Amino acid sequence: MPDPGEVPGPREGVWARRGVRMVTLVLLAGLGFGGVIAVRSAAPSFSVARAGPDQLAATLRAIGAADRSLAAQEGRLRQVAGVPLLGAPGSGRQGPVAPVAPVAPTSARATPGPDDADEVAVLAGTVPVTGPGLELTIRDPKGSVDASVLLDALQELRDAGAEAIEIAGVRVGVSTYVADHPGLGLVVDGRSITAPYVLRVIGDAHTLDRALRIPGGVLDTVAAREGAQTGVRTFVRMQIRTVRPTPSPRYARPAG
Repeated sequence: MPDPGEVPGPREGVWARRGVRMVTLVLLAGLGFGGVIAVRSAAPSFSVARAGPDQLAATLRAIGAADRSLAAQEGRLRQVAGVPLLGAPGSGRQGPVAPVAPVAPTSARATPGPDDADEVAVLAGTVPVTGPGLELTIRDPKGSVDASVLLDALQELRDAGAEAIEIAGVRVGVSTYVADHPGLGLVVDGRSITAPYVLRVIGDAHTLDRALRIPGGVLDTVAAREGAQTGVRTFVRMQIRTVRPTPSPRYARPAG
């Protein structure tokens, strides 16, 4: 048995850190499983086939809220485990980060053709896309709209099935972040943007529109900000031509 006053050596310290990480991973897995159970048990009689648009939009919002809550808990657990969090590259601060939506594109199509490579390119934002969708304009003459409003808008649009998004001329991708920057206002992926903020979104236009209009949703959130206003236009066909640069791997190389 070690002396109570003895300082743990390097090996004991390694095992202690591994133990903390193992406990954290178990807790993260538990959170994810708990979220699924909570969503399924919240409305046992709910049926997607019988649900109306309002029910579907409300359900999407509830799932999005649960997702954000779990993401916040995950962040706290990762901090305990010493796992670095995502943030604004090179900013030295932790800004709100818009995570990639885990959906495969169906309406949005890359120009070359709808094969697997094109679908990955659509999600990565490295190709122009076309399809049905909508345009959300947020007017903010008094500067009362902050990064959290745009981040919530991105999240709700993704929850409603958005497959490609452009915000103020910046194509949204896996690593996209939105942050408040002193002196620059709102910043998206390192680029300063000014009002009015225009979000162009490709997906099922009707579903996206209903998701924005649910009580307490994006339109209500913006309306609660002093002087801020919104406008929504739906399109049978629209294009998003801005693209993200194709990343170049620094370390990974094809096997074989």
